Amino acid sequence: MSKTAPKTYITSGHSGCAGCCDAFAAKFALMGAGPNTIVVNPTGCLEVMSTPFPYSSWQVPWIHSLFENAGAVASGVEAALKALGKKDDIKVISIGGDGSTMDIGLGSLSGAFERGHDFTYVCMDNEAYMNTGVQRSSGTPFDASTTTTPAGKVSFGNPLPKKNMPAIMAAHGSPYVATTSIGFPRDMIRKVKKATEIVGPTYIHAQAPCPTGWGFDTSKTLEIAKLAVETCLWPMYEMENGEITQVRKVKDPRPVEEYLRAQKRFKHLFTMEGGEEEIKKIQATADWNIKHFGLQ
Repeated sequence: MSKTAPKTYITSGHSGCAGCCDAFAAKFALMGAGPNTIVVNPTGCLEVMSTPFPYSSWQVPWIHSLFENAGAVASGVEAALKALGKKDDIKVISIGGDGSTMDIGLGSLSGAFERGHDFTYVCMDNEAYMNTGVQRSSGTPFDASTTTTPAGKVSFGNPLPKKNMPAIMAAHGSPYVATTSIGFPRDMIRKVKKATEIVGPTYIHAQAPCPTGWGFDTSKTLEIAKLAVETCLWPMYEMENGEITQVRKVKDPRPVEEYLRAQKRFKHLFTMEGGEEEIKKIQATADWNIKHFGLQ
């Protein structure tokens, strides 16, 4: 980042793993939101590693919600600020993982967006339940091996595609939905800042590669994140009032094999009979993204 980069509001000294994706995501989200922010954080890796009693790494007001009710808690914080006449001065953001966002807390989040509460939700998508043992979530990509969808003699791993969460939130009438990646800090900071300045429920979906759950060297977190974008498996775009308004182009897309080979969770695709055909299916997803989102 440049010398004029905004201040970060989550400190070092937390207990996150080396190369922790959630630490990156929280740091960039708060650099976009700024100091006058209240954070709602559901159960997950970020909550556990940033607030071991009696310590906290947060430099802004922070509240822990249950796995399933971050949307409701953020709604309550926003409503309270309105009642106190302080909503124009203070931003409310919720930062949760894919499990609490896309699965367990989806109903609460849906209700908050349907009611039109003025806050920003940031999903840190590390594509599994990392805090409890790398179980599959609806954010887990096709053919990834997890502890509940292990690759083996009769399986190539997760048999289902990722849930299209940005489309779901756009369908709620959100005025602003965007995808981003911790591999592109300036992009994430800009989009979070924009989201928090728009009135209404806004949503940011950020890919956050997990060294522990994905199986790569802890020094490679941002490199893997960039590869996801460069192979077009993670398109980055903005939607305003349901319409795609901005897309990050990928001039020369790299083959998905480069991304898959760098992660232990996909190693079976290179050793099992039939793996080549599975890789072709994943490449087809990237090719679809290129066409659908106009990435070239």
